[in-house]
Amino acid sequence: MTPRQKRFALVAVGLTALGVVSALVFYAMRGNMMFFYSPSDVAQGKAPQGHSFRLGGLVEAGSLVRQSDGLTVHFVLTDTKQRITVSYLGILPDMFREGQGAVAQGKLGADGMFAATEVLAKHDEKYMPPEVADALKRAGKDPSSGEHPGGMPGGMPGGMSDNGPGSPNTPAIPVSPENGGAL
Repeated sequence: MTPRQKRFALVAVGLTALGVVSALVFYAMRGNMMFFYSPSDVAQGKAPQGHSFRLGGLVEAGSLVRQSDGLTVHFVLTDTKQRITVSYLGILPDMFREGQGAVAQGKLGADGMFAATEVLAKHDEKYMPPEVADALKRAGKDPSSGEHPGGMPGGMPGGMSDNGPGSPNTPAIPVSPENGGAL
């Protein structure tokens, strides 16, 4: 074999090994990939049957129903075009509210009900998961308009304001030695 043929054989073996390693990595990651679908995607049959995926949308006002066991809840996620009923056994996040964005992870049952194993809620009044915002835009709804299905305005539920630190609604507390501050 000439030196040129040896180099060519070495490059070919290297590329083959790289291809095999890449294929193995992608195969191993395939089971851990979690895809996001909107209620419209699910209604169109794009979501996988029998496999876990994420379903995102807005929690429809008036749809939250708690069962007598205290842990099982049912609610509806919508993208303003389609609605999917979600069943969840567990404690909902503190920021979970009707009229707000949420993402549920789980499987779609044969009955059309989504059995969630995890529920994620937005964490402040300005945040909406990017997947939910994109799904709303595709449905012809502007997520920044403040109007959400179910009649609730954007922001805090019931028109409440955020009185967290740095909010213009936070009352100023004077600092003095009496209340533990230093002058």
